[in-house]
This record gives sequence, C-alpha cells and structure tokens, in this order.
Amino acid sequence: MNIVRRTFSTYRMACSRYEYVKQFELDDKILPNTWIVVRVDGKGFHKFATVHNFDKPNDVRALDLMNCAAVSVMQEFKDVVIGYGQSDEYSFVFRKSTDIYKRRSAKIMSMVTSLFTSSYVLNWNRFFPDRLQYAPAFDGRIVVYPSDENLKDYLCWRQADVHINNLYNTAFWCLVLRDGLTNSEAEAKLRGTVSSDKHELLFQHFGINYNNLPAIFRKGTVLLRKRVHAEKIDLKRQLIVPQYVDIIRENFWTENWELLDTKGSGGDVFHVKSHDLPDLMKLQISGREN
Repeated sequence: MNIVRRTFSTYRMACSRYEYVKQFELDDKILPNTWIVVRVDGKGFHKFATVHNFDKPNDVRALDLMNCAAVSVMQEFKDVVIGYGQSDEYSFVFRKSTDIYKRRSAKIMSMVTSLFTSSYVLNWNRFFPDRLQYAPAFDGRIVVYPSDENLKDYLCWRQADVHINNLYNTAFWCLVLRDGLTNSEAEAKLRGTVSSDKHELLFQHFGINYNNLPAIFRKGTVLLRKRVHAEKIDLKRQLIVPQYVDIIRENFWTENWELLDTKGSGGDVFHVKSHDLPDLMKLQISGREN
C-alpha cells in the first residue's frame, strides 16, 4: 500500500514539473456575439467518387449520405440553427449566443469535422451496396460573421456556387457520356460559354430543361429544425427537415424567421403528410425509437 502511494505521489510531482508546456497553447476563443460557420469539405473527392463509381454528374445516394452525416452533427450540436450542403461540402451555422466549448475555435472545428466524417463512414452501407474501398477524409474551417447580412450573403454565395458548378457539370457530362467526347474535348467546347449558352446546349442538343432537374442538384440541401406535425401518424416533435429551396431570395428568411432569432426558437411548425415524410426524417424517427 505504501509503495502504491509513493508511486502515485511521484507521478503527480512529475506531471506538475512538465505542466509549463501548457503555456505554449494559444488562446483561440472566438469573438462573442458572432455567427460561427464550420464548413466541412471532402479531401480528394474526385478520386473518391471515381473509385466508388458515383453517378455523373450527380449521385443522389452520395448526396443523401452527406445529408445523413450532417443530421448527425445537428443532432449532437443543438446550437446549429441551419445546415447547408452541396456536392462534398457542408456548412453548419452556430447561433450567435452559443458558448459551446467556451467558443474555442480548434475544439469546435475538430469535433464537427470528426463527427461528420465518422457518421459518413458509419452510414455508408445505408446508401451504397458496395464495400467502402478506403476511408474518406474531410477537412474543416471556421469563419466568423458579425452581422446577419454577412451570414445571409455567405449562404447565398454557397448556393450560387451550386448553380454555377452543377450547370457546368451537367453540360460537361452530357457531352462526355452521351456525345462521346473526351474530357479535354468537352472542356474545350464549354470554354468561354455563359449560363445561357449551357442552358441552350442542354435543351437543344440533349432535350434537357435544366430547370426541371431535381432541386437537390440545382439548389443543394438546407437542413432546418422544425416542429413537425404529420397527418395520420402520431408525430408531433422537433426534427431536422431537409428542404431544397432558394435561400438567395428574401422570402426564405421571412418564412424561416426563427433562424435569426437570438433567443433560440425551437423552429416554426412544419406540416407534412405521412406518406410524404422524407427518408431523412424517417431515419431520425426510427433512430429515436430504437
């Protein structure tokens, strides 16, 4: 017993001797009363998508998997008021008043990124029948926005990016997969074109009205906390609701007034018919019941 005590005492003394190294840790506390945005991006996802045979130009399974991983993040971090995802990236907006991890930047970023990545891997088999060939990687960054207008402009920027990239990719892969052009030939054909040119190419040459393509491809996914009421089933609870809507127009912010509510509203009521319940919401319900 005495030996154990001496060993423990020596250990404590040794620890205190080396504690000076903590002085090298930098203070990374985020400015209070500002919006915190964590953006998670896939690393090397062009190769990852090729190895795992993602459909071109969009694979709805891959997008659903990203959304599923994002829901896991929002379920864990209640102060995330909105998530916005497209392709291999996701943005999570923490309300201004959050004090999570004492607003330590590195802690918030690392926890969100690691949880998103682990959830992506854990849920792979829900969406893809083939085995995961190698582990995906996501990096993360934090950007702080002081005003509501700054935050809104950030999300508008990300949605504008969806439109630009998806319109190009849709035209590009039509030229490659349906016209038989090489990647270099398709790039050369699209070089110097503007949006109207690509719309015209898709409609006249391939019979595709771009505006009729699924909204998830054209607008990305918005995840919102809503108090959901569903008809014919006993469902009156808060869920994370996926929407594929225009967030650039002001009416989105008018309809979803609670997003900018500094007091942290639980979300407006969202009515849905039971047979229209999205799969992403069904997963949340089954997860709670298990």
